[in-house]
Amino acid sequence: MTATANHDRFLTLVEAHKGILYKVANAYCPNREDRQDVIQEIVIQLWRSFDRFDGRCRFSTWMYRIAVNVAISFYRSEHSRLHDTVPIEEFALDLAVADRVLEDAGDNIRLLYQFINRMDELSRALMLLYLDGYSHEEMATVLGISATNVATKINRLKQKLQRDFATAQQT
Repeated sequence: MTATANHDRFLTLVEAHKGILYKVANAYCPNREDRQDVIQEIVIQLWRSFDRFDGRCRFSTWMYRIAVNVAISFYRSEHSRLHDTVPIEEFALDLAVADRVLEDAGDNIRLLYQFINRMDELSRALMLLYLDGYSHEEMATVLGISATNVATKINRLKQKLQRDFATAQQT
């Protein structure tokens, strides 16, 4: 495949799955500037790794794995931030959409994101994947844990969210 065709294929796939970028950024970044930075870092890592995408899993699954790992690394260490700069406009991503996703959401969705933001890193990733309809096996692949572990954690998280919602409705 030519470099231009590879670049075009990459842009097409990222455009088709850009919602993943916004979801991960909203789940891991409380403010707009951090969301922009993490989205840019995710896209850079996706591009750097794109030649190694072999199609053994769906592109969205592969993209989630990279996105979640970048988002987790983003907060684990300030020193791990990439110093490369690539104009985000080149990827035709409207970063304001990440902000509008929450602004346009209903009260329950905003509340859900607040609860998700309070979770540990693994739990956040599990909830994002669960809410996007990924199977336990796909979640296990993305996160590098067993499908049984995924099922157990998802059940516990759902119970916790139910309690959190019930408490929020009482106040």
